[in-house]
Amino acid sequence: MFAVVRTGGKQYRVAAGDKIVVEKIEGDAGASVTLGDVLLAGEGSELRSVEGFTVAAEIIAQAKADKVIVFKKRRRHNYRRKNGHRQQHTILKIVSVGGHTAKSNEGETAQAAQA
Repeated sequence: MFAVVRTGGKQYRVAAGDKIVVEKIEGDAGASVTLGDVLLAGEGSELRSVEGFTVAAEIIAQAKADKVIVFKKRRRHNYRRKNGHRQQHTILKIVSVGGHTAKSNEGETAQAAQA
């Protein structure tokens, strides 16, 4: 089973056991996170409904990307600026694809039925 999830403004195609590098997500190594913004899900060529669909992941590490050099120059004005930048990112291991979250309406009806 696979899913397409959106996190950090980017989309990733994931399956159970995959490792992906995403924009920084708060949490320590070993913590569990749930990616709830699922855009597409399916198995093989068959697609499924993504209503309430979630993807469970585990944080492997918090790391930094390679350094990017930013160099600005204006010709004939003796203007030169050099900066470096290292983007923070999180390495995730996908634990499971296909968990469902309870909708708020279903939770309210379940509580009303118990009362």
